[in-house]
Amino acid sequence: MDEIRGDEIRGKTEGAATVPLSVLDLVTVGQGRTATQALRTSVDIAQLAERRGFHRYWVAEHHSMPGVASSSPAVILAHLAAHTERIRLGSGGVMLPNHAPLVIAEQFGTLEAMAPGRIDLGLGRAPGTDGATAAALRRTDRLGEGADDFPQQLAELTRFLDDDFPDGHPYSRIHAVPGPVQATAEGGVQSPARPPIWLLGSSGFSARLAGVLGLPFAFAHHFSAQNTVPALDLYRESFRPSAVLDAPYALIGVSALAADDAREARRQVLSGALSMVRLRTGRPGLVPTPEEAEAYAFSPMEREFVDSWLVNIVHGTADEVRTGLDDLAKRTGADELMITANAHGGEARLRSYELIADAYGLPAA
Repeated sequence: MDEIRGDEIRGKTEGAATVPLSVLDLVTVGQGRTATQALRTSVDIAQLAERRGFHRYWVAEHHSMPGVASSSPAVILAHLAAHTERIRLGSGGVMLPNHAPLVIAEQFGTLEAMAPGRIDLGLGRAPGTDGATAAALRRTDRLGEGADDFPQQLAELTRFLDDDFPDGHPYSRIHAVPGPVQATAEGGVQSPARPPIWLLGSSGFSARLAGVLGLPFAFAHHFSAQNTVPALDLYRESFRPSAVLDAPYALIGVSALAADDAREARRQVLSGALSMVRLRTGRPGLVPTPEEAEAYAFSPMEREFVDSWLVNIVHGTADEVRTGLDDLAKRTGADELMITANAHGGEARLRSYELIADAYGLPAA
């Protein structure tokens, strides 16, 4: 394991926050907006997050969803790296079964070379899309094989990142570049450091695997809230100290949106809820406006879904959101909260992160 230390993983608390606060960006695209505007908003939020003391900024891989422009995390992270200086950047996550491990090692080795010491590699085993799109990505309709082989794919990726395939292995003469091989080559001065690996999950599989391997774990509370506490318990029970961590470290993704008044916060999260209704019923599209969501005639079944969805979104005034986030951190024992704000417009998302930063007294510069 090449120069990965726990202090590169554990976050730092700022202001009055009880745990480190971070940002998860889905690069959402609203009706009447373009992907170009959404990506510019991502830069604005990343710069705000860096300025206000959020610890890390992750983007998530999704495919074939008009309202989500984050199909290429490595490309977006390279763009964000060019517009930030200190904040950690990473994937939350890259869906490992969609890609050859060598390709991911090369992409994130390149990112590490661009932004040394600032890159996280979060990995998931879900496709990040529907079955037909996953089949197109993987060039096979045997999708279960990719998920079942996740531990083997992870081991191969780790070997490429560490450049330590044993002699006699078919890949022993293959090197992920940029990477550690450039430090050991004659005249090499490249740092052997590489991005730390995180495992992501929404159930128990990755929680157990992360624990057994002694890796940090990120749980998708924002869309699998009922499984959060059991998965974190399983992670902690399974944890074995490693060269990476001597104790468990778990963050959870949290949907949260603050506005200047509670009614406006409700309007904003309702548009995200309507977007989820359409996604779950096979009608994915751009994120609707708050006005459309307010006027929409939800069926009884849709209303039931929306009510259950909104229960797990922390929203309201800044003080209400702070209270909700603090309660969630205490209830789950999470070591870090990664906040995602799903709203129609970039202005509402930017305002939400600014208000949350103010509520916790995070640094103003």
